[in-house]
Amino acid sequence: NYGASEFNQPNATEATLWAAIEADFAFAQANLPSSRSGDYSQAGRPLSWAAQAFLGKAQLFQGKWGDALTNLEAVINSGTFALHPNLLDNFKSATENGPEAIFAIQYSADDAQSLQGNTTGALNYPGGGPFGSCCGFYQPTQDLVDAYKTENGLPQLDTFQDSHVTSDYGIESAADFTTYSGNLDPRLDFTVGRRGIDYNGYGPHIGKDWIRASFADISGPYLPKKNVYTKGDDANIGTGGWGQQLSGINYHIMRYADVLLMAAEAAVETSDLEKGRNYVNQIRTRAMNMTTVKAADGSDAANYEMNTYDSPWTDQATARKAVRFERRLELAMEGHRTFDLRRWGVAETVINRYISKEAEVITPFAKGQVFESKHNLFPIPLSAIDGSGGVIQQNTGF
Repeated sequence: NYGASEFNQPNATEATLWAAIEADFAFAQANLPSSRSGDYSQAGRPLSWAAQAFLGKAQLFQGKWGDALTNLEAVINSGTFALHPNLLDNFKSATENGPEAIFAIQYSADDAQSLQGNTTGALNYPGGGPFGSCCGFYQPTQDLVDAYKTENGLPQLDTFQDSHVTSDYGIESAADFTTYSGNLDPRLDFTVGRRGIDYNGYGPHIGKDWIRASFADISGPYLPKKNVYTKGDDANIGTGGWGQQLSGINYHIMRYADVLLMAAEAAVETSDLEKGRNYVNQIRTRAMNMTTVKAADGSDAANYEMNTYDSPWTDQATARKAVRFERRLELAMEGHRTFDLRRWGVAETVINRYISKEAEVITPFAKGQVFESKHNLFPIPLSAIDGSGGVIQQNTGF
């Protein structure tokens, strides 16, 4: 129950909001168990380590680098979590809730109606092919695909936008298409569905016929993969409202790779470049050693080339760029990117450049659209302002 004093309060300061968030996570950390037993045997229940990881994340978002590193390393050093040997295992029902899962929305699709399945995620399935007819949302971008190009096994931090990975944009499925022959990070094909590359066990992505018709010309030729079920995961599940099957794959809110990369960022910002490099290399080592996406003959589906950062980072700016780029590659399509760009203060520059580069391949893309500084915040709903009697003020620029 809330007293009358809780309502119609003026806009809080950013510092006040962050203090409340930190207090909530600190309370949860102090009061949740640190291991699974009794009522907390169920995998979906958060442990104290999850609360501490989110406390570290809240501090990271504020630039409290030392505090963030302390909390994130406590989670790392607890020995409770580890990287899955194969990235894909984080996104398969048979291997989810594994060593990398810190906090995930739990989904189940083992009943006739799939009532506990990921209903909204079904909107992101291919617009055709083996998944029914709906709905083709949440398409990866050309800019994201280009970011997975490698040179000597490392990301092209400064030059990845200079050329594009070959796409089948504008090419009919019945027409010939040759896939990109350059070197790529193997994580690309676990993240993005590309023509000619196996799509989650359903055979090669056939191109335009699997893209929703109304999207094919305005948002590109790619499909998401991480939270789309693999062949075999669909054996015992029912159907959703549009005839498509619903995924029982959990949605990760926090996984161990994220904690390692946040710790790497905090380490770099506190000038411990070597510690940051070590954490990034743990992520890259997993990607080097995991099973890659295969062609029908058992060979690699593309020219995968992956290495660790073997030479020390010599300056903070280079280290910062490498850590931020690694977050994009590892956590792509998991809901982090926009928030990262905003907290780093680079959203306006990066997103506007992305819009212009994307239009080089997808010519109608986002014509006339500009990301402005005001877009770093969402507008407050008019209903909330009106309901407060005008006490709440709209964010600047809206």
